[in-house]
Amino acid sequence: MHHTGGPGWRITMDTSGPMLIALYVRDAAGLDTAGHPALCHVAPKIRASDHTHLIAEVGGTAVLKTEWEAWWEQLLKAHPEMSPELTPPGFGSFSNSPALRRVLQAHFGAALTWARERRAEYLALEAERESNSNNELLADMVEDRLLEVGRPARDFSLTIIELPLAEPRAWYLEPDKILMSQELLSEPELFRSYVQPVVDLLV
Repeated sequence: MHHTGGPGWRITMDTSGPMLIALYVRDAAGLDTAGHPALCHVAPKIRASDHTHLIAEVGGTAVLKTEWEAWWEQLLKAHPEMSPELTPPGFGSFSNSPALRRVLQAHFGAALTWARERRAEYLALEAERESNSNNELLADMVEDRLLEVGRPARDFSLTIIELPLAEPRAWYLEPDKILMSQELLSEPELFRSYVQPVVDLLV
């Protein structure tokens, strides 16, 4: 986790274990366009498998997509907390989502291993950024905006949730979150094109 801040403002960058698991489940179940915003595939890519036989009697793919989207929305609202709880093998928190519960039971072990591997990669990426000062780009963007407007920053906090997404881009979720490919910061101009307008709005 990386924090940048000044008088009245704070920006936090981190990843999310529960969201990593949710994205693994989404891609493994082939729910390509699920969720708002509709994020691209994760990287490395997860092979989708056919879940028809597993979920047919509890509503099929349409119901699974609706249940996954409700879960994703909860994760976005609750971040950085884990809500609902992921408690194998029964996944009691998902008793109202029978299709999703079955898919979670089928994939949880693989999803957890995959999420831990991505988390380890993210920690290595953070350490690399600290050593080459890439993280200072955010503070520079806020300072540039403050010089432009000629006043102190309004009070704000912004959370940037970095995820291993195949496309280097970002999605702004009002009022205070950005979902972003963890590779985006390595392309400063592209990073600035997505994040500067949000910083300008908040500052």
